[in-house]
Amino acid sequence: MPAPLKIVQSAASLPEEADVVVIGGGIVGVCTAYYLAKDGVKVALLEKGRIGAEQSSRNWGWCRQMNRDERELEIATRSLELWDRLNSESKAAIGFRRCGLLYLAENDSEVETWAKWCNWAKGEGVRTDVLTADQATERGAASSRRWKGGVFSPTDGIADPAAAAPVIAAAIQEMGGTVHQFCAALSVDRLGGKTCGVVTESGTIKTDRVVLAAGAWASSFCRQLGISFPQASVRSSILSITKSPDHLPDAVHTSSVSLTRRSDGGYTLAISGLAQFDPTFQSLRYAGQFLPMFVQRRDSLRPGDLQGLRYGHESRRRFGHGMTTPMQKHRILDPRPNQAVIDETLRRARILFPELGTSAVQNAWAGYIDSTPDGVPVIDEIQPGVFLSAGMSGHGFGVGPGYGQMTASLVQGHVPDLSHSQYAFTRFQKGKLKVAKF
Repeated sequence: MPAPLKIVQSAASLPEEADVVVIGGGIVGVCTAYYLAKDGVKVALLEKGRIGAEQSSRNWGWCRQMNRDERELEIATRSLELWDRLNSESKAAIGFRRCGLLYLAENDSEVETWAKWCNWAKGEGVRTDVLTADQATERGAASSRRWKGGVFSPTDGIADPAAAAPVIAAAIQEMGGTVHQFCAALSVDRLGGKTCGVVTESGTIKTDRVVLAAGAWASSFCRQLGISFPQASVRSSILSITKSPDHLPDAVHTSSVSLTRRSDGGYTLAISGLAQFDPTFQSLRYAGQFLPMFVQRRDSLRPGDLQGLRYGHESRRRFGHGMTTPMQKHRILDPRPNQAVIDETLRRARILFPELGTSAVQNAWAGYIDSTPDGVPVIDEIQPGVFLSAGMSGHGFGVGPGYGQMTASLVQGHVPDLSHSQYAFTRFQKGKLKVAKF
C-alpha cells in the first residue's frame, strides 16, 4: 500500500536542453536540483513515477546527528541547518521541527553505548544530553515502565516525509527548473567519451552533465553505463495510526518500538532491526562485498521473499533499444509490508504506550532501503559528466539537503566546503572497507 504523499505538478513538456539533468525524484534528487536551480543552473529533474513516492515518503522522518558515523556527522549537522532554511524558504509546509529526539534505554549496555557516542560527539561540537534513570523515566512518562537511562538530542528534529520532496520540487519550478514525472530516463548519450544527452521515454534532453540520484535503482542504471556499483536493499515495514494524545513524545526510540509524531497529529510506528532481505541476482553478485556488513548486522536482518525479483530494481540485465524497462513496468516501488511485523509493531507500541490503545491504524506500507557495502553513500563523478549520488543506506531523508548541496557543488566544478573524500566511488576498489556501525 502506498505511503501518504503530497502530489506536485509536472512541466508540460521536456526542454530541448539543460545545463544539468537529475535522474531520480527522491529527496536527494530534488535537493540536488533545488540547489542547482538556486545557483541559476538550468536543471531538469526526471522521475519515472511520482516525486518522493518511494523511500523518501516511506521513512520515519528523522533528521538527526545522534548516532551518526563519524564520516557523516559533519554533513548531518549541515543538513539540519539546511532544513531550517528550507522550512523558511518553502511556500508550503515541509513539517520540519527541531523537536529533539528521545532515546530510552532498557539496559546498561545501551546506556554505555550511547554515552560513549555522546562523549565523542561533544568534542565535535554536537550537543546531546545523557539522561539518568530518573530523567529518562520522567521524559518517557507516557510509557508504562521505568528506564535505565537515555539520551535527548535537543537540536535534532523531524520533517514530513509525505510533503518534503514534493514541496521542494515545486520550489525548483518556481526558480526556473523543470520537473518531469512519469518520465523514465533510459540511457545517457555519449559522443567522443563525453556526455551529450539523456534519452527518456518522452524524448532526449541535450546536456553535458547528469546526476544519477536513483535510490534503489542506481546500481541497475549504472550497469547500463558499463559501471559496477555495489548496492543491496532491505525491505522495511511500518505503519501509521490516527491522532494520539498530545503529551506523548514527538519522536522516541526504544529497542522495542519507535514513534514519530506526524503532521496530522497521528504517529508513525516502527521497529528498528526487523528489516527483511529480499534476494535478487544483483545482491548475489555483490554478496562477497556485503558479507562484513551482513555479519555485523545479522541480528537486525530477517530473510524475506521474492518481491525484489518481481520489481526488477536490482536487475542484472542491460536494456536494449526499444525494450520496456523495469522502471517503466514498475513506476513506484511499492512492496507488500510484512503483516506479522505490522501486527507486532502495533502490539508493542500499545503495550509500551497504553494510551495508543484507542488509536486506529491509518495505513501500513513497506519500502526498500538501499545500501553500499560500508553503509556510506557515493557522491562522486563516475564518468566524465556523470555524477552518482546514491547508496544513502537509510540516511537519505534526514541528510538529503546536505547530500543535495554537496552534489550540486561537485556538478558545478566547485570543491565542497565539507569533507567529501569519504564518499568517493573508488573506495570500493581499494580493499577492506570500514562498515558504519549506526
